[in-house]
Amino acid sequence: MQGKKVYQEKLFNSFSLSSRVPKDNFYRRLKELCNFNFLYGLTEEFYGSSGQKSIDPLVFFKLCLVGYLENIISDRKLISHCSMRLDIMYFLGYDIDEALPWHSTISRTRQLFPELIFEQVFTQVLKLCIEKGMVSGHTQTIDSAPVKANASMDTLELKVPEEDLEAHLQRVRVLSSKDKAQPHRNIKVDKSSKDQRTISANTKELSAITSRNQRWSKDQDQRPGAGNKGSKYTSNKTHYSPTDPDARISVKPGKARKLNYLSQLSVDTAHHVITDIKAYHADGKDNQQLQDIVKRLQRRLWQQGLLFENCVADTGYSSGENYAFLEGQGLKSFIPPHGTYKGGPTNFKYSESEDHYVCPQGKFIPFTKIFLDYRTKAKKKEYRARKHVCIDCPIRSTCLGKSAQEKKFSVTFYRAEYERNIARVNSKQGKYMKGKRQSTVEPVFGTLTQFMGLRKINTIGIKQANKVMHMSAIAYNLKKYLKFVQKDVKSVAGQLALLFLLKNVIGKTFLAELRAPK
Repeated sequence: MQGKKVYQEKLFNSFSLSSRVPKDNFYRRLKELCNFNFLYGLTEEFYGSSGQKSIDPLVFFKLCLVGYLENIISDRKLISHCSMRLDIMYFLGYDIDEALPWHSTISRTRQLFPELIFEQVFTQVLKLCIEKGMVSGHTQTIDSAPVKANASMDTLELKVPEEDLEAHLQRVRVLSSKDKAQPHRNIKVDKSSKDQRTISANTKELSAITSRNQRWSKDQDQRPGAGNKGSKYTSNKTHYSPTDPDARISVKPGKARKLNYLSQLSVDTAHHVITDIKAYHADGKDNQQLQDIVKRLQRRLWQQGLLFENCVADTGYSSGENYAFLEGQGLKSFIPPHGTYKGGPTNFKYSESEDHYVCPQGKFIPFTKIFLDYRTKAKKKEYRARKHVCIDCPIRSTCLGKSAQEKKFSVTFYRAEYERNIARVNSKQGKYMKGKRQSTVEPVFGTLTQFMGLRKINTIGIKQANKVMHMSAIAYNLKKYLKFVQKDVKSVAGQLALLFLLKNVIGKTFLAELRAPK
């Protein structure tokens, strides 16, 4: 006989949410294995002693965590999604007839808590991974990736000299509209400061920007994103975003220019656990941020009783200052140098004990002074031969050129540090470390950006972006933690083998002591 299901609302019903969520459900296991009650103590100082009760801080962090676990970056969509999932409701501590917090409450609470709170939560989760044996600490791989900011290139405004700022702000809408084929997109509020609206490029830099724009109009206007409004004139030296002043224009090869933040990530090589993450301005260079990353990473690992030994990164982090810094911290660097590094002129031999170079004709080029490069501010050493040394040289024309009278060149002050790092990079261990970096930190970044809600920052400002990145890393580490726990519980055979091995070792040691002569 054919059945037909008829739905009818019940006036009274007996329903237990915990009985409907399976024992092996991810959120049920997460609720049972991880205790987040420490959040009450961390956030207590940010609330008053009277008035209407706010959202439970535990519920707030769990809601944010669910957003990154489910790859949802919109607070409104997050609440809608959670209300339809029994397992998530159980994880949050809500029954099926309880209404979840309003989506705007999440945004306001996120702004209420400072960056330090999110970093402390990240550290607590990392501590769980360390206690479970998932983090070795000795080898850390570092990499960076741009993350799209919550701002459009269409809203970019021109910077002006400080003395013309007030007059410019009164007419900038008209000027911007004239420069673009499409109408300028108006903004509701300009969130930038006076410094951010003031031009930061000098005359030489402005001339270079003009030259790049001229080349762009001839040979680059067909690249991806070239039709985007304002793409022709964009530069961090001449433009700013009034929507999100902390966002910076950056570009990757083959990609369109975007307003981005830069995410710096450190990953332990043992089980790919994230040990550090932070948001930086996208116009900064990786080698300028390495020392800050390493100091923070060393402090965190030391507090957990782990020893940091090897620092592995790509060429973007290469600089003599960084090599010297890492050696001063007792760390081994495995960072390939830039292709421009040569250690001196071609075919010139260096004497480390005497600190001079010997040219192909056997002439000495002595050290003369230490100076700072006016462009890069890098510390360098100058070597110069006197005029009489080169005057009768048979290769003078090819070595000195047409106008020079003496051989003069500069070399990085950190030549010895460069050479030691290059020896490590080219060693057998260095090749192994390169493979470790490619198989460790790069897949982690791919997971965060594609599956953990880090494809775009849904907040405004670098402080808020830092919170987003920490929450994404927390979600990633917790997922690794639960998988590791499951494998650990199931590997009973491995535990029995370990116990059997220990029993044999202890037994042999005991017999050896009995047989030893007294």
